[in-house]
Amino acid sequence: MAFIYEEVARTFNEYLLVPGYSSSECIPDKVSLKTPLVKFKRGEEPAISLNIPMVSAIMQSVSGPKMAIALATEGGISFIYGSQTVEDEAAMVKKVKDYKAGFVESDSNLAPNMTLQQVLDLKAESGHSTMPVTDDGSAHGKLLGIVTSRDYRVSRMSPDELVSSFMTPRDRMIVGKASTTLKEANDIIWDERLNALPIVDDDDHLMYMVFRKDYDSHKSNPLELLDQHKRYIVGAGINTRDYEKRVPALIEAGADVLCIDSSEGFTEWQKITLAWIREHYGDSVKVGAGNVVDAEGFRFLAECGADFVKVGIGGGSICITREQKGIGRGQATSLIDVTNERNKYFEETGIYIPVCSDGGIAQDHHMTLALAMGADFLMLGRYFARFDESPTAKVNVNGSFMKEYWGEGSARARNWQRYDMGGKQKLSFEEGVDSYVPYAGPLKDNVAMTLSKIRSTMCNCGSLTIPEFQKKAKLTLVSATSIVEGMPHDVLLKDSSGTSTVSFR
Repeated sequence: MAFIYEEVARTFNEYLLVPGYSSSECIPDKVSLKTPLVKFKRGEEPAISLNIPMVSAIMQSVSGPKMAIALATEGGISFIYGSQTVEDEAAMVKKVKDYKAGFVESDSNLAPNMTLQQVLDLKAESGHSTMPVTDDGSAHGKLLGIVTSRDYRVSRMSPDELVSSFMTPRDRMIVGKASTTLKEANDIIWDERLNALPIVDDDDHLMYMVFRKDYDSHKSNPLELLDQHKRYIVGAGINTRDYEKRVPALIEAGADVLCIDSSEGFTEWQKITLAWIREHYGDSVKVGAGNVVDAEGFRFLAECGADFVKVGIGGGSICITREQKGIGRGQATSLIDVTNERNKYFEETGIYIPVCSDGGIAQDHHMTLALAMGADFLMLGRYFARFDESPTAKVNVNGSFMKEYWGEGSARARNWQRYDMGGKQKLSFEEGVDSYVPYAGPLKDNVAMTLSKIRSTMCNCGSLTIPEFQKKAKLTLVSATSIVEGMPHDVLLKDSSGTSTVSFR
């Protein structure tokens, strides 16, 4: 008969952290969330570290260029989804690497024959009052002028008046050349008392805009994750089928790290893929592998050369692998088992391989529990899908704003490579669903709140770094009634309008 584990497979909800001694020095502002992304030898520094332990999932509905830029600004990293053509994925990676912090591609542009009413409509739509005027009205047309709120007075002008009649013309503008650095651009803005500086090429075509307000924004993001050339760090997903074509294209586009995107990583397919990458690139290309749920799976991928290992099968909010196939393991139990093996491997070899917890996180405090259980960082799908920066549509569902969110194993994504076991090149049956998640607004505000909770909890446990937290953390199992006790109970709750609503627990 089958081998049967004696222990129950548990989830994050079944654990609580027990507070430890906190000194007067242990305050949230002093907590560092820096954590390794890729493997390193004892006594050395990892080639890539994260400034926050959060990465966005390799999913169509989560990780595009906009998400990658926003998350890298906060100190994390996105893995651009691989369930698209090689050319399209490489183009997304390149877009992130080509993005210059502080250099903004204008999304509110005018043509000289547009009217004041069109200016007002565009301002209402975008919220931007500074609009470059180009010969064709595009973001990279020949610069002819600029319109700001100081160039017109609605009460004294006709809505039909043309932009060409009230714009500030090109010959009265101060611009920066293509070679202008961000520091030089900001110096010009301050010296000339400008609100914005257009950057043009040698033919006077608009390239970027640099805004005065972004100077403060740049200074307010001390954790942004940059490479040695001050470009945002970005990851990309690969599969075990077209890696010979996809990997070179992604490396050429500038991807800093790759990750094999698969529902199950304990396979010869991943061994072959990792061997090919090591043969052609050595250790210069960083690549994670997974997913696994036990010590044996971790040891296999570690010996195959993975730079980090992802843990979790069937725990994602849109994943139905357990329902469809009966395969998986409770995320907390999986993580504890794998991180214990990671620590043994480190003691034996002197090589530390970071572990990524992927799935099973429904609440912010689950992230802290995952870190306490040994995870070095967390891969999140549903969490990031709720934000403005995810690539999906914001829709109104029964009066509430939602964001679309679908799994890579759904009929919508049809990412057969992720679930392929060497059969026909198609998705035989679904392992994910198509759904909605509540819209939550901008990434920056939400991530800041989540990290505040993590830092505060770490201080409750007397820890100022993630390694210290993992060493000092004490976990306890909780009963079903204990979970209820931790929620509002035996009170009369108010709704958002202040009206009392009965909710006894």
